[in-house]
Amino acid sequence: MFMMQGPNVMNRYTSHQFPALRILMSGQDKYSVVRTLGDAATMLISQWPGDDGEEYVVAVRTCLDAIRGTTPPGAAREALMRAADEAGIRYLSVVH
Repeated sequence: MFMMQGPNVMNRYTSHQFPALRILMSGQDKYSVVRTLGDAATMLISQWPGDDGEEYVVAVRTCLDAIRGTTPPGAAREALMRAADEAGIRYLSVVH
């Protein structure tokens, strides 16, 4: 599991938005909406069903890189979708 250091590391970057994803985790009745890097990081670190998939690890690293500003937020969104595919998690990509 990856750990983020410092109390404000996610709070500073939650405004980095990307087109929303609606993700339906197993056992939930409704979709969770992921709109920001903070949303994506929270989902990956605290709500994901497993932490051993290759695409999951890539998604966590890409999200952290995007939070640090070295990768565009859209790359984190794409990595999250690949991790969802790998884990068999259903999602809707919302693009306006």
